[in-house]
Amino acid sequence: QSGQRAGEAGHDLNYIGHTGLLALNHGPPDRPVVPPALIADIAGGSFPAVMNILLALRQRDLTGQGCYLDIAMSDAMFTFSGHALASGHVTGEYPQSGNARLTGGSARYQLYPTKDGKLVACAALEQKFWLTFTACIGLAPEFVDDRPNPIATKAAVAAIIAAKTADEWRPIFAKADCCVTIMATLEEALHDPHFTARGLFEHKVAGRSGATMTALPVPIDPAFRDNAVKKVPKLGGGD
Repeated sequence: QSGQRAGEAGHDLNYIGHTGLLALNHGPPDRPVVPPALIADIAGGSFPAVMNILLALRQRDLTGQGCYLDIAMSDAMFTFSGHALASGHVTGEYPQSGNARLTGGSARYQLYPTKDGKLVACAALEQKFWLTFTACIGLAPEFVDDRPNPIATKAAVAAIIAAKTADEWRPIFAKADCCVTIMATLEEALHDPHFTARGLFEHKVAGRSGATMTALPVPIDPAFRDNAVKKVPKLGGGD
């Protein structure tokens, strides 16, 4: 509610752009990538609002005093740059697009294309996971230590991953259990037995015709959910 940009129009892309978060991994200039999630809207607005409202209510319960909350979507974006901020503070050089440890600069935290054009999501950051991963793909010993030449290690891993299809790699990585998986499409994720078993898609909304569709999954414990089918109100109406 204060500051020079308090009254400035904007959307999620502007908020992550103002705070340097987007600059950490926006893709090459000729092929810029728009993030797939509304980070500032949800993680910078809704979630901090809920947390602070709950804290305010607890404080009121304990002290009898209310308070005024100012939740700014942009402010919270620096929270998500923690790894890059730490690197910048220590080294004096802040990461650029794609070269931070968690934005593509490490062979251990990377997306590798398979032979059939799918992607392997490698997040083998810790040494134990990295050693398991490099062993199961048969990475040459000279590339296992990725500190001397991370670019060379990344290229060597990419060449190996590209030699097999996603279905060939899937059981190998599942057995290794080293934080390496096959990236799923949204449609595939909707049919993942893990998510369906947890009941994420059981809640329904109904249109005026009576037809139903899956409600948007939200991070609320089942104990606090109302399982009744919600009716979508008529456009422009309140019933």
